[in-house]
Amino acid sequence: MIGSLDIPLIWAFIIAFAVFVYVVMDGFDLGLGMLFPLFPKKADRDVMMNSVAPVWDGNETWLVLGGGGLFAAFPLAYAVLMPALYTPMIAMLVGLVFRGVAFEFRWRSQRERNRWDTAFFGGSLLAALAQGIALGAILQGIHIDGRAYAGGWWDWLTPFSILTGVALVAGYCLLGATWLVMKTTGDLRERAYHLSWWLLFAMLCAIAAVSLATPFLNAEYARRWFAWPNILLTAPVPVAVAAVTVLLLRSLANRQDHRPFFLALALFALSYAGLGISMYPYIVPRSITIWQAAAPLSSQTFMLVGVAILVPIILAYTAWAYWVFRGKVDPESGYH
Repeated sequence: MIGSLDIPLIWAFIIAFAVFVYVVMDGFDLGLGMLFPLFPKKADRDVMMNSVAPVWDGNETWLVLGGGGLFAAFPLAYAVLMPALYTPMIAMLVGLVFRGVAFEFRWRSQRERNRWDTAFFGGSLLAALAQGIALGAILQGIHIDGRAYAGGWWDWLTPFSILTGVALVAGYCLLGATWLVMKTTGDLRERAYHLSWWLLFAMLCAIAAVSLATPFLNAEYARRWFAWPNILLTAPVPVAVAAVTVLLLRSLANRQDHRPFFLALALFALSYAGLGISMYPYIVPRSITIWQAAAPLSSQTFMLVGVAILVPIILAYTAWAYWVFRGKVDPESGYH
């Protein structure tokens, strides 16, 4: 039975799934951090923190699964990508550390609260920007000689990678604002609604800019999206983005508290699908395919058994945590 399955492709899906779950689950609390300067009142910031306090700790689980899975299942891709992305990856980890420490210490240090709030904002911004830059650096291609990275220290820093970094920041901020719409009440909720309009347009502009720039990176990207008959398969993605945008605009106009967040997640899912369309079947674009980078089949099969057991457990306790802490946050008492 195992022999009839494409194990490397299954592992590629698992890693892609883990990264996507991390992006959508950690994205909104990174977005909250980046929105901090727009909510200067201590009471508002406390509510914002309380809205994610029960769930944010587990989000990095998926980042570990994605990175660890890449190392174990596709060691060649890991060995090529990490030297190319050392700087943005280190910057991301530093940002996550600052954000995590600030999250805990702002409650325990009244005199230094403003400094920890600044660290929470700066760490969130640095982590989000670094993630987007790393994505852009991968998408634009990695210079490889044989089986090793052959580029320079600053190859990751290009106008396109900066564009994808800014785009991800805008997207995370939209997730953060729509999360506040879903979880808060009163003036905080009203301000989040107002911000969601502007951030939605910012994200749409970012999606359009990245989509227009990507085909110019490589002729294969252009053929993948626009050549016949590929266009029959790729055209539904931008059509779906337009449809979700209309629904999101209507949900904001009609003040439907829950729908904007999930529709913003749908925009992320469609953008992620577009990324997959551009990259497949390469794990290092235009250089190394999924099957070329794969670990021995026996190793991947052995690890697949563990993942098949652990991932459903992680999904179950994550879903339970979100279910337990559903509903609005009370400014006085937190979750009921």
